[in-house]
This record gives sequence, structure tokens and C-alpha cells, in this order.
Amino acid sequence: MNEAPTKNKELKKWVADMARLCKPDRIVWITGTEEEKRALEHEAFKTGELIELDQKKLPGCMYHRTAENDVARTEHLTYICTSKKEDAGPTNNWMKPAEAYKTAKKLFDGSMAARAMYVIPFSMGPVGSPFSKIGVELTDSIYVVLNMRIMTHIGTPVLEKLGTEGDFTECLHSKADLDVTKRMILHFPEDNAIWSIGSGYGGNVLLGKKCLALRIASYLGKKEGWMAEHMLILGIEEPDGHIEYIAAAFPSACGKTNLAMLIPPEGLKRKGYRVWTVGDDIAWMRIDSDGALWAINPESGFFGVVPGTNSKSNPNAVQMLKRNTIFTNVVLTPEDTVWWEGSDDPPPKEALDWRGRPWRPGMVDDKGKPVLGAHPNSRFTVPASQCPSISFRLEHHHGVPISAIIFGGRRAHVAPLVYESFSWQHGVYVGSTMASERTAAQYGELGEVRRDPMAMLPFCGYNMGDYFRHWLDMGKRMAKQPKIFNVNWFRVDENGGFLWPGYSENLRILEWILARCNNRIDAIRTPIGFIPRPEDLDMTGLNLDRPSLERLLYVDKEVWKKELDSQKPFLEQFGASLPKEIMEEHEALRHRLA
Repeated sequence: MNEAPTKNKELKKWVADMARLCKPDRIVWITGTEEEKRALEHEAFKTGELIELDQKKLPGCMYHRTAENDVARTEHLTYICTSKKEDAGPTNNWMKPAEAYKTAKKLFDGSMAARAMYVIPFSMGPVGSPFSKIGVELTDSIYVVLNMRIMTHIGTPVLEKLGTEGDFTECLHSKADLDVTKRMILHFPEDNAIWSIGSGYGGNVLLGKKCLALRIASYLGKKEGWMAEHMLILGIEEPDGHIEYIAAAFPSACGKTNLAMLIPPEGLKRKGYRVWTVGDDIAWMRIDSDGALWAINPESGFFGVVPGTNSKSNPNAVQMLKRNTIFTNVVLTPEDTVWWEGSDDPPPKEALDWRGRPWRPGMVDDKGKPVLGAHPNSRFTVPASQCPSISFRLEHHHGVPISAIIFGGRRAHVAPLVYESFSWQHGVYVGSTMASERTAAQYGELGEVRRDPMAMLPFCGYNMGDYFRHWLDMGKRMAKQPKIFNVNWFRVDENGGFLWPGYSENLRILEWILARCNNRIDAIRTPIGFIPRPEDLDMTGLNLDRPSLERLLYVDKEVWKKELDSQKPFLEQFGASLPKEIMEEHEALRHRLA
């Protein structure tokens, strides 16, 4: 056990209490040095927790496999533990704090026997920023330590900032025996605490990520007057050096990372745009002294979905993954390199799949379905600093000013390519009724349509009716509200083929969005919002005819009437907590469609 390098009595007492519960054979305080990192890697290679990849081809890269029953966030085992059930709301699993602690303590009792307990002090956001929050994660997983080292600021500087009296989020994690029947991810917003047991998958165990940065932070944001959102942040620089920033919310695996690292398409390169990546997943937003909305990315790394990442979909990601990356649940080749479906490289003739079983291309299961080598939700963890498009404002303590907020999801037939809301209030309604077809990052049936307001359904740490109210209140406090838009890259034709090419071509839509934010162009008013005039979208170099573009922008009133009908039961479940403004917007849309 190394000596506790802190004078914070509350922290020391908590670590001692949790050690008595979990019974590790030693306690290791993480300082964040390079020597410490190398020692941890060496230990993990020795035990098999991590596999070292070919250091000539992939310097600094490692490989990890999770258990077969532990490959995605387990939303049905994730709980918000508040004194009153209504504070968690109808969309969260709820448990009384006393019951949750009692149940979890039995599972944590002795869970770290014969293991080390690693104490990771971490800061979400730049250390010392007024935006930032400090947490301390206790874990028995070196994989977690090395991932938190990439995803957050860790170690001695954080403890120094915390000082003797500072507040921190208590984050307790143990893999225990990875038994899915004993798996729980518990959030205690009133206690500023998170307990996670029985999982080794990143989304359940990197407790600074979704658990603190969204579920706990959204609760703190409501209480303290700011917003924690499941959003990418990107900047678009014009040739004169002027940069405008956009925040965008999409459910997991709907292209957030690809959009955040977008490279201008050939047809627009003559305009000299440059895109800067601030973040690909989480935005913490505050109203600054100028009355505008400013945002930081509280993470210092990317934890992204690997399959489909290639030089067409995300050339910046391909470059950044060549070193210092932890790959999880991809294919491991005999040469100690990695492969995944949709990568640039041809598949290896034979390899080990994400389960560690022999695999070769073309394998099928007993039902004749292709056997994938990489899990559909396999991941990379990589330092943000390695992204070729990373913004120089990543570590800026006040973040960046937001001109536009974009909502989007996978809708095959309903939403047009892009539309602008009529007002902030209408935009909150648009966000609150967002829907998407379910992807591999979520637990449940692929393709099933589910409502996912602001892409926050799995991540809101309190009643979503109150969350919508918080959005409305934030808008009233802003002197300059960002405009709110909805995009849908996933509209399909009668054969199921995508009508829009997506990827880098999405900059054409962002260009229109910023032109609207700056009142440079008019738009067509429809019942659902403003859509572009086809001539205002720059289609230079894109082989897309006028009828196809008009189809992408078409608003089918009959389809939208059905959409309204399907929204109603979702909204009604919030009862008295749903702001009346949301139903007013719902009825106003019904009236406009009629």
C-alpha cells in the first residue's frame, strides 16, 4: 500500500472505508507518471488482462477482450437511486438509496480479495477550469486505470487541485466475478456517488464517462444552472480565420465521431474550410458573461466504436489509431495487429475473433449467418491529442461559443435531411421527441425505433420532464440563443439504399446551418420547421440530381401525422412533470399539419 498522497480527510476516510468493504490485498494511489503507466502495462501483459500489440507497426497499442456477456452498456441494470421515485422519472430504473447500498455492499464485500485497489483521482475537463469536476475512482482493473488515463486528467495535479476540503464524486468499481446476474451500475445523485460492480465494459466502468459526465453531471447541472449533454462539439473555420462552433446530439453509433472529425469533401475544398474537433461525445455547457452558451469537452480522449472506421468514413480517426490506442473486442491477427469489419485492410486469412476463438473470413453460424470477427460494439480508446483535427481550444478553460445545436438520429422515412426549428421552445420540443432506430451500442433489438430525447434517454440522471423544463429555463436565461436544427443522414429509398452519401458531404448541410445562424439566407417554411431551398445547398462535385435532393427534403404530412400519434404516449408518461410548453408545441404542429 502506498501512502495516501492527500490531506483531504474525507477522501482518506472514504478510501479506507471502501477498502474495508472490498478487502483488496493492497491499495495503489495513481499519480499519473509515465513510469507508473509502464509498470501497470507490464503487469497487465503478465496476467493476460491486456495483450501487447506489434510495437513496430502499432507503437504504444494494446488489446483487450471483455467477457462475452459484457460487451455494451447494460441499461436495464443501470439505476438512479434517489429518495423519491418521481425524481428519477419514468424513463430511469429507480431504486431507494438505502436498498441499493445494502444490495451492493453484499456484492462488493471481499470483491477485491487478492487484487489491488487502484485509487484514480481524475478531473473531467481541464484541471482548475470553472467548468470542471473532480472524481476519484476506486477499481480493481488495470484496463480501467489505463483507459481513465486516456479519457481524463488523472493523478497528482488533480489531488493538488482538490486540496484538503474539496468536493469530489465518489466512484467505486469492481469487476468482481463478472457475473451478469450480480451486475449493477448505481448512481446516487444526492450523494454525488457512483457504484459499479460485475462489469469490465468501458461504458459501465469508466465512471468518469457516461456515469459522471452525463448522469451525475446532468443532475448537478440542473441544480447549479448549466447543462451536461450527450453532444459532439466541432468548429468550422472559414478562410478568413473566423471559427464558429456547433454542438450536436446523436444516439451512440449514429456517426458522432465521424462528424466530429469531418474532412471537407472535394467539392467544397475550393472554399478553404477547415473543421476542428473539440469533442465527439460529451459537452458541458454554461451561459457565460456575454449571455451566450459556451461549451467544453470534459474528456481528454475518445472511446469510439471501431467497425466501419476507414479512410472514407473517418480518415482522421484512421490516422490517430496508429499509436497509443487500446483496442477492445476487435480481431487479433497472428502478427499481433488488429482488424475489424469495414476497415481499410483486407481481412486476415485466419485470426482470433473478439471472443478469442479461431476465425476466418466467410465463416457462418448454424443458421447460415456470417460470423463477425470484431464485435459490432468493439471500441478504441485513444488520446484526443492524436487526432489530426483536434482543436487548439480543447484545453481552453472557458470552452467555445456555440452558434447552433443539432439533433439527429436514424430515421429511414420520417425526418428530412435537415430542418430548423421556429424558436428555442420549438427546438426543445424537437429534441424531446427525437427518435432513432436502435444500434449495437444499446441493449435490445437492432432496428427497433425508440424515443431518445436529446440522445439523453440512457444518460439523464433525473426526471426527463424536469430535464425538458431545465432546457426551456436555460433558453430564457440566454441573451443569445443558439439556433436549433434536426438532421437525418439516414433517409432511404424504396430499395433501402441511403439517399444521402453522408460522411464528409455532411459539411454541405453544416454550411447551410451556419448561414441560417448568421441570417445570410432565406428558407422554406414547412409545418415542421424551415428547410433549405435546394439552390442554397452547395452541391458542387456531388452526383446528386435535383429530384433526389427534393426527395431528401420532402415533408410528408401523412407520415408526420402518424409520427405525432406515436409521440403522444411517450410524452404523456411524464405526467405533471412534462412542461406545458412541450404539449403546446406538439398541438401546434398537429394544427399546422392539418
